[in-house]
Amino acid sequence: MSKKSYAEKVNDAQVMHTGMQSNQMQVATRGWSTTNTSRLNTTRTEVVKLNDEQEKLKAQLKTKTAELDAKMSELDTQMKEAKRVVKLVFPQTQWKEFGIADKR
Repeated sequence: MSKKSYAEKVNDAQVMHTGMQSNQMQVATRGWSTTNTSRLNTTRTEVVKLNDEQEKLKAQLKTKTAELDAKMSELDTQMKEAKRVVKLVFPQTQWKEFGIADKR
């Protein structure tokens, strides 16, 4: 048995809500009230809203990750250049002062 996606669950809840609403008198005989039907629909609506917000945040995360990757690349380039300069200017015994643990 496969696990249902959010979209399938939301659609199932919409169909259930419509069915319960259309057959309220019959389901009331088993203790299902209009309040329950209303709560089901409210929860479904909240799930849709939260899913939309989550998708927006995922898109923002991808954008920020791309920005971070670009800055990290810039930082790597600058660090390589700084390391090269330190190695040219200072003797190996002083490299540790700059955080360089290289042997050469």
